[in-house]
Amino acid sequence: MKRQGGYIWQGLGKRGMKRFDVDLHIHSCLSPCAEMDMSPKRIVERAAEKGLDIIAISDHNSAENTGTAVRLGRMKGIVVFPGMEVNTREEVHLLAVFEHVYQALAMQEEIYRRLEGENDPRVFGEQVVANIHDEVEGFNERLLIGAVDMGVEEVVDKVHELGGLCMASHVDRPSYSLISQLGFIPPGLDLDGIEISTPDARRFVLNYVGEGPPLVCFSDSHRLEQIGSRFSTFILERPVFTELIRAFRKEGERRIEF
Repeated sequence: MKRQGGYIWQGLGKRGMKRFDVDLHIHSCLSPCAEMDMSPKRIVERAAEKGLDIIAISDHNSAENTGTAVRLGRMKGIVVFPGMEVNTREEVHLLAVFEHVYQALAMQEEIYRRLEGENDPRVFGEQVVANIHDEVEGFNERLLIGAVDMGVEEVVDKVHELGGLCMASHVDRPSYSLISQLGFIPPGLDLDGIEISTPDARRFVLNYVGEGPPLVCFSDSHRLEQIGSRFSTFILERPVFTELIRAFRKEGERRIEF
């Protein structure tokens, strides 16, 4: 094992391909269903302790904690990408991950424009915006747990328009997934990947996917102890967004394992 630029990697092949442990589905305290100690600071610290190389903060229908997490990642030597888990009109969860915070915020602007309702913290939980010092900056009053007035295809297209990756979240679960809500994965839906919540679900999901997008397995962490419990290993040259895209496309020697 070697350490370069703050990241731990293991060399593969003549092109210098390396292994990076990746979890692109982590909720912060901005998601009403996440625990309050899931601040960006504690998430990044925990991810580093668990040896993760690349993570994404993917809160429900919001990216307000992503900028803080990206800054903390740079300080801690771990790559953090800004993400979001969108709840579509069909109540299907789609995972969107971007290279830059401004892209995630542009997606957030579109989401906020088409998201109705006000959060009731007594029912759904607080929605906390935190800073790099682990302090509360404010509370989001929107109903982030709600469904956005955008269909599945529209969300996928918008994410791609903004330069992001779009994956179907936890498709093996009995709620808020493409399979549970629609009964199938629509042919022609331009997904970059399909997330399963456990490696044991691979065979079940392959019946629906066939030769479709690659499968990934992430933690969907809502508590600190869940971080590092599940992840996918990406074979890349460097821990950068363009390499993630190439791994999803299986270009060259790049691939995804779990």
